[in-house]
Amino acid sequence: MTDTLDMRALIVDSANAPLRLASIQRPMPEAGQVLVRIKASGVNPLDGKIRSGQAAHARQPLPAVLGIDLAGIVEAVGEGVKEWRPGDEVYAMATGIGGAQGSLAEYAAVDARLLAPKPANLGMREAAGLPLVLITAWEGLVDRARVRAGQKVLIHGGAGGVGHVAIQIARAFGAEVYATGSAKQQAIIEGFGATFIDYRQSSVEDYVAQHTGGEGFDIVYDTVGGETLDASFKAVRVYLGHVLSCLGWGQHGLAPLSFRGATYSGVFTLLPLLTGAGREHHGHILREAARLIEAGSLKPLMDPRAFTLETAGSAHELLVSGAAQGRLVVEI
Repeated sequence: MTDTLDMRALIVDSANAPLRLASIQRPMPEAGQVLVRIKASGVNPLDGKIRSGQAAHARQPLPAVLGIDLAGIVEAVGEGVKEWRPGDEVYAMATGIGGAQGSLAEYAAVDARLLAPKPANLGMREAAGLPLVLITAWEGLVDRARVRAGQKVLIHGGAGGVGHVAIQIARAFGAEVYATGSAKQQAIIEGFGATFIDYRQSSVEDYVAQHTGGEGFDIVYDTVGGETLDASFKAVRVYLGHVLSCLGWGQHGLAPLSFRGATYSGVFTLLPLLTGAGREHHGHILREAARLIEAGSLKPLMDPRAFTLETAGSAHELLVSGAAQGRLVVEI
């Protein structure tokens, strides 16, 4: 480390306030923590919600440094940390939640259990675009639904952050994958190996009949929420089907699900960061996913535009406008 104890960071002072570049005290790693020199910070929709004061579930009071995902280099380790050494390249979903300093900064002290080695075939920018969406997709498909070869899997929102990763994970496990989207997203969805379904042109009954002979899909992952979750209850296979949602926060009638004898799981990826329980599993997921990445079975869809701490506000504007063309990342 250098002699200075300061670092640059972006701060949001209050709801909807601009990102303010400031010099703040550099953190020091406590027992069980690792100090990471951040090279890239992923930008997620949740960051925008926190910034606008609409994410009480994230427990991130303002003012705050935003940023949940990161990729970087281990700078120092705290007491009791044996696995990591200075110079190790890592990626993680580890910051910006529950009062923790976010990754829009030059350094962050993070729980060592949340870290995983950065995939060797990804740059820092690409690696920083993956952790939250990757863990969310994996927890649903692998941990809850036990996706396996021979199954038919439907991903709602297949061109989105979680959706495009979920397509690739399901295919890597041998499943036959279908994904909904708009007509302009067809090429993206098909490019990741899924059969495209235009949700604006096909009813649930139509695409269930066309692709499953009316039996329903073995797994349906809703990454959109609202009416899309209701549609998922109608699209799942009778008796053996399982519906997942990472946005199942509204009021929904369970009758269609119950009448099909199917099951449902909610995915709340923030829980280990908020409670401290299960953090090792987040690190495990990122390690397992790195094997798929290094084997060429999984890659992030990246927005081609580059951002720095000085221009990070533009990345947030793209996020809010919905004009991003893939994962947004700020390089530090």
